[in-house]
Amino acid sequence: MHSQVVVLGGGPGGYAAAFMAADLGLEVTIVEADPRLGGTCLLRGCIPSKALLHVAKVISEARDMGEWGVAFGKMKLNVKTMRARKEQVIETLSGGLAQLAKRRKVRVVNARGIFVDSQTLELEGGDPSTYDSARITFDHCILATGSIPAMPKMFAIGSDRVMDSTGALQLADVPKSLLIIGGGYIGLEMGTVYAELGSEVSVVELTDGLLPGADRDLVKPLEKRLQKLFKEIRLGTKVIGLKEVGKQIEVQMQGPDLEGVLSYDRVLVSVGRRPVSQGLGLENTNVIVNDLGFVEVDRQQRTSDEHILAIGDVAGEPMLAHKASHEGKVAAEVLAGEPAAFDSVAIPAVVFTDPEIAWAGITAEEAKRAGRTVKISQYPWQASGRAIAMGRTDGLTKWIVDPETDRVLGCGIVGSGAGELIAEAVVAIEMGCVVRDIADSIHPHPTLSETVAFAGEVHLGTATEVYRPRRKKD
Repeated sequence: MHSQVVVLGGGPGGYAAAFMAADLGLEVTIVEADPRLGGTCLLRGCIPSKALLHVAKVISEARDMGEWGVAFGKMKLNVKTMRARKEQVIETLSGGLAQLAKRRKVRVVNARGIFVDSQTLELEGGDPSTYDSARITFDHCILATGSIPAMPKMFAIGSDRVMDSTGALQLADVPKSLLIIGGGYIGLEMGTVYAELGSEVSVVELTDGLLPGADRDLVKPLEKRLQKLFKEIRLGTKVIGLKEVGKQIEVQMQGPDLEGVLSYDRVLVSVGRRPVSQGLGLENTNVIVNDLGFVEVDRQQRTSDEHILAIGDVAGEPMLAHKASHEGKVAAEVLAGEPAAFDSVAIPAVVFTDPEIAWAGITAEEAKRAGRTVKISQYPWQASGRAIAMGRTDGLTKWIVDPETDRVLGCGIVGSGAGELIAEAVVAIEMGCVVRDIADSIHPHPTLSETVAFAGEVHLGTATEVYRPRRKKD
């Protein structure tokens, strides 16, 4: 069995690469170990987590309506129905991908692929009816094997009460008490879901702040809200060990205000993800894997092996589905002879908590670490008519600006719908806009999108709803 292009992995990067390559006239085969297309994002990550976060947000908004004199009574929860609805969402989307593959004449092989050499994959397991030989050869392979949740050995105690993000999304039950190890975006998103469903959620984070990669002024409104939603948040605290005792997990911690053992019904380990680059037979190719497990690639997604390209999580940070999809399209265009390269300067990141946090381009923290001089222009949502009407004035929109040229270098937003609002900033940064381009673009009123323009007006000294003296002309 032979194919011009084999895509190893059917996630958002893999199927994007496969579909683009097929659209460009190449013969394409996807080799995917899971019987469904979609990868971690669709089957065990982005989509199911956002479905559950939608439920959590509705619960939260219903509770907040009490300020308007509207009460809905005590929540009734049917976990079985919720799981079924989540699975329906997944099945709808994965089924759609299968149909798109069929219409594009992309062959889908349900098997695990292991490199025998730079142009051959050994096929193992899965559904043998989807392939007619034990090996598939190819002209080029696009490696899109993604990543998996990291589970340190000290936490892998063989108990189903200790979960990773995949286990948490299965929603086996709503435990009375849940400890989340790790204050990153996955832990906080899942913590939000379980807290709104009724769990007493505690978070322990080794560093001195939640979401270590985000600007502190964006994290502050979220942390303030989570302090009320969660039972407790322990920063600067280390988990030394876990032990299953009866129907609980005993957790030994060490921190500034605690040194001892606490018990929880379940524990979610959320300390990051690691690339899937081991056990693939890459040692039988010329592909270089670095010390962190990432495959080294150039701007065209080419590896050091002329027959193999790599995209997505396995090809380096940031581990984001939309970055993988973009890289997949670049790789497909490269194989089709197009002059393509990955040259994006603003890859957006979104934390889908409540409030949401989103940023794109350079952050204030990155500028500070690099010793780069920037101007930061902020617009508080307390001055937004739409935010006040919604009762969500805990937001903030800010631009990071080059003081010499007024060119926008980055944007950060915290607040309701921040993940939607950041898209405008991505376009502005990619287009090389200056602040006035954004401030002078008329935004609809009353909307939260106005804050993107108003933050620019703050920089120019022309904001109406907040007072800041105009900058003196040179």
